[in-house]
Amino acid sequence: MSTSELSHLIRPLVRDLHAYVPGEQPKVEGLIKLNTNENPYPPSPNVLKAVIAATDGRLRLYPNPTAQPLREKLAALHGCDASRIFVGNGSDELLSLAVRAFVEPRPPGSEGGQPSESTVQYFAPSYSLYPVLADIHGAHRNSVALRRDFSIPAGQDLVAGGWDPKAALTFVTTPNAPSGRGYSLSELREVCAMTRGVVVLDEAYVDFARENAFALAREFPHVMIFRTFSKAYSLCFQRIGYCFGHPELIAAFDKVKDSYNVNGLAQVAAEATLDDLPYYQANFQKVIATRSRVSAELSSLGFEVLPSQTNFILARPPRLPAERWLALLREKQLIVRWFSAPEVRDYIRITIGTDSEMDRLLAVVRAELASS
Repeated sequence: MSTSELSHLIRPLVRDLHAYVPGEQPKVEGLIKLNTNENPYPPSPNVLKAVIAATDGRLRLYPNPTAQPLREKLAALHGCDASRIFVGNGSDELLSLAVRAFVEPRPPGSEGGQPSESTVQYFAPSYSLYPVLADIHGAHRNSVALRRDFSIPAGQDLVAGGWDPKAALTFVTTPNAPSGRGYSLSELREVCAMTRGVVVLDEAYVDFARENAFALAREFPHVMIFRTFSKAYSLCFQRIGYCFGHPELIAAFDKVKDSYNVNGLAQVAAEATLDDLPYYQANFQKVIATRSRVSAELSSLGFEVLPSQTNFILARPPRLPAERWLALLREKQLIVRWFSAPEVRDYIRITIGTDSEMDRLLAVVRAELASS
């Protein structure tokens, strides 16, 4: 069977799909990785001990299928019943399950219209996985532009921008990525109040922000909070996240998830993390302090640095195009992120690393500016 014949075995929707593109993973040693918003500090020593201790005969057994002990521990942390908590294989799985649980695939022949029950709605720019998940599901995409300063349009401006109040599922990244902008509770409340479908407040970076929106998921039964152990809790490798919402919405996730969706070592690591929160809270403050220092120093060098409430900054560099800065830094063993989308193509996104890593970045920037 030829390659062309094999392609016909693949669904047309999948053949035409543009897959999500993750940040570059280094293939050579010595690179400073400032492109995927990982925490620069390792997990707590107690977490590492717990994971090592769990690498025993249990590896032959299936993990708890609902991560129930972890759900109960998270419920105790947030002062709620465990029926309001769901644990997933990273928050990316939670996003995928939300599309699967709440969005009807687009009906045949509906290309000219956008039925709300088949619509996945999100702001632009935001997490580039959202449209990919909509496409995989065969749903309509409704991308609504943020203002030029990456703030959320208010009231009638939001409606005029194409907001669908009946969209089956709405994703709001808060704080925003890739801008780093934080949103106030009042801004988010307005979005939740004027939207009738499920609203997911994707709080992947909330531990580096001034406030969170947990109260809105208690106030509105159609609102869910998604969080991850990756960005702030140094568990990217383990892939674990969780969400909070009305028990009926959580029950829908339990129906559509994979049978054993969270591996056992990840559950052990997350439980041990929750037992050592002061260690991580100290790390949050270190990241925030480094973020402030680097933002100020880059600004003094002519960069336009946007205010950030995340563990990264979005900065418009001086003198040369952003894509050229991406290459220049790469030549000096520093990997940052550049996006081609028109709203952000003039910026580079820089993950906050350790102080020594950021000092290296600043030294390279100063040398480049001095030579140009």
